[in-house]
Amino acid sequence: MSKRRRIYEGKAKILYEGPEPGLLVQHFKDDATAFNAKKHEVIDGKGVLNNRISEYLFLRLAEIGIPTHFVKRLNMREQLIREVEIIPLEVVVRNIAAGSIAKRLGLEEGTPLPRSIVEFYFKEDKLDDPMVSEEHITAFGWAHPPEIDEMTAMALRINDFMAGLFMGIGIRLVDFKIEFGRLVENDMMRIVLADEISPDSCRLWDVETDDKMDKDRFRRDMGGLVEAYREVAQRLGILPEGDLSREKTGPRLVSSNED
Repeated sequence: MSKRRRIYEGKAKILYEGPEPGLLVQHFKDDATAFNAKKHEVIDGKGVLNNRISEYLFLRLAEIGIPTHFVKRLNMREQLIREVEIIPLEVVVRNIAAGSIAKRLGLEEGTPLPRSIVEFYFKEDKLDDPMVSEEHITAFGWAHPPEIDEMTAMALRINDFMAGLFMGIGIRLVDFKIEFGRLVENDMMRIVLADEISPDSCRLWDVETDDKMDKDRFRRDMGGLVEAYREVAQRLGILPEGDLSREKTGPRLVSSNED
């Protein structure tokens, strides 16, 4: 088997050259990181679950007309995706106060927000992904005003759909992070949803108990991360036959420096 050319490696995924121009292979790793990788463990089975959950959500979003980079799932850990120019912004949609907004505004965690709020963060690990305004985005040329409007509208549509989807399986969508890219097809450029949507990038709370079913279990040393992700997959009805995410070995600690 010929060795694939690695295009990019992030904290949780690797991108490889695809089978033909314009396509890439996205590989989901088992790495769990927090505080911009200051805290890092390898947790067996996490990548398999994120691959399946993200595939399911991207397919469902495509059904309502959200354009994405997703083509198909290749195996337990990999997806075939369209190559896009990633816009260097993280788009965060918040429904309930948790994480940084609770700290910034002095809100009690769990407080419903007056309406869904869209925030932008500049993707730069060395700067801890600072929050930015539309003025910053346009001044530095990261995106043009029509692109900002399109990302905002798409993010709110995604939020409406996913909030209903998760509520239907007893999960509250607290907030989530998404990324967008520019896809050129037939000399036309359009904005598409990229990266992933998984419990790594969403806050998901059980409706009845408020139990956390997302990466906060890792951030806050609560344990049971894979079990929580597996529960999300089971409720979505997408767990592989025989639960292929289940591994015999446990988490392997790489480093655990506190922020």
